[in-house]
Amino acid sequence: MDQPRAVLFDAYGTLFDVYSVGLLAEQLFPGQGQALSVLWRDKQIEYTRLVTTSNDGAHYQPFWELTRAGLRYACKRLGLQLTAEREQQLMNEYRHLSAFPENREVLQELRAREVTTGILSNGDPQMLGVAVRSAGLEGLLDHVLSVDTVRKYKTHPDAYRLGTQATKKTAGQILFVSCNAWDALGATWFGYRTLWVNRYQLPFEELGPQPTRIGTTLRDVLAFFDSQYQEL
Repeated sequence: MDQPRAVLFDAYGTLFDVYSVGLLAEQLFPGQGQALSVLWRDKQIEYTRLVTTSNDGAHYQPFWELTRAGLRYACKRLGLQLTAEREQQLMNEYRHLSAFPENREVLQELRAREVTTGILSNGDPQMLGVAVRSAGLEGLLDHVLSVDTVRKYKTHPDAYRLGTQATKKTAGQILFVSCNAWDALGATWFGYRTLWVNRYQLPFEELGPQPTRIGTTLRDVLAFFDSQYQEL
């Protein structure tokens, strides 16, 4: 197949480690940090689906607010006392999530090869702006696309369509990269070529086609562009 002409990355879970909040959560709630970070993330994504599918998106709320709601629910579910101070600490930590170490290297290589790059994320514009700056990725992305403009979260096709509209390329010319299996599947259904970055050695979804390729780090993106990288 021809090389892709653009690469779009999911943000949360793919470029930015959503479970890095577990370190602070463990300090605030000893013995519960990992459980809180996992349940928080699961509820956050559940809420995106709930507001997208209910009344054709009439109950849409920005990702930041769904993230806060997910945190509050998770703490109640686990019986943790979430004071206003602790909530502020955890939300601020989420705003500045740790970036995966290979991000900058891969984006620099794509930039050197004159490949169009971007983020296509559920995150709202302010969240994404802070995350990109905190990770030092400014200048390495041609597009930072938020579903906030269509008020529908992935995996709604209108969310994925933002990528073809922004790049002026067909879905088949675009490589979509996600660490989230459900996201990789949704993008595959939409028509993107897909790379699922399986960082945690999980099974893929059982509902549809496999992604174009499966990797373990973002470096596997480079295998789409040059035989030099086939061994990565």
